[in-house]
Amino acid sequence: MMLQHATLLDEFAAALGAKSAATVDAYRRAVRQALDWLRERPGQEEGFHPDHLTRTAVESYLTHLERQGLSANHQARVKAALSAFATFLIEEKGWLRRNPTRGIVLPAQALLAPRMLSPEQRYALRSVVERDGTVRSAALFALGYWAGCRVSDVSWLRVADTHLTRKAGWLRVGYKNGKTREIDLLNEARRAVAEYLAQEHHQAQATPMETPEMERVFVFASQRQDRLTEAGVHHWLRALKRRASKAEWDLIHDVTFHDLRHDFAHRAREAGWSLEEVAYYLGHVTKKGTPAIQTTARYTQVSREQVAAKLRLIKG
Repeated sequence: MMLQHATLLDEFAAALGAKSAATVDAYRRAVRQALDWLRERPGQEEGFHPDHLTRTAVESYLTHLERQGLSANHQARVKAALSAFATFLIEEKGWLRRNPTRGIVLPAQALLAPRMLSPEQRYALRSVVERDGTVRSAALFALGYWAGCRVSDVSWLRVADTHLTRKAGWLRVGYKNGKTREIDLLNEARRAVAEYLAQEHHQAQATPMETPEMERVFVFASQRQDRLTEAGVHHWLRALKRRASKAEWDLIHDVTFHDLRHDFAHRAREAGWSLEEVAYYLGHVTKKGTPAIQTTARYTQVSREQVAAKLRLIKG
């Protein structure tokens, strides 16, 4: 009983009626990609047969995703989609006797590993930001990708803590845990933030504030508050990714703002930064049970000048 993907996936999507439209679309896409991969395995040339959806097939596919550099979060979502598909085949079709995803455990350590983006993911993200065309998106992205800022660093960044000229720039950031740090900026980050602030200043001049008390405090404001909240930063990135093409979406749909910061750290290491220099720039905080990188950084007394000299070595 060989089956056509499209017809079966349509029936599967209809059976997911209780879930949101976004979830139905994501599950359908994940299952289709898994079936496409399965069709390339030995013995599957003639099409999909329910008996092909075995635990071995699911485990092998998840391993394939891991080798492709996809995150554990993404693998977990694919597993959930395949589990729902197997349940559909069991309860709606009567074609399977047990769910092949049952008992498959994804490695916990993968969930904690800092994310390093692939060259294709970096290209897709930068392309989507450029096509977006707004200086606000360019500045938000640059602070994560080119400056390794935390979401809280961006959300609480004050205008008074930005120091930018035509050739250099630095910020005072570090709202988290009440610890601030001063970081020099790559040209990509300096230029993006400077262009955004210039536009905001121009708009403010065109529509002057009624009272001094209304003067802008935070770099990024929202329509409802005087600053863009941490949740607002995450919402911005989700909205930005929804403008991606289908091929780009498959690469970047699960990339978070935290991943931009992690990838900056990886690129800094590739550029020759020491662990201590990365820790200094990113403002890591010592916690019990974490690697001793933060403790080491305190004793090596890395300077701001030492780190700034290596900024230009980081590639995109």
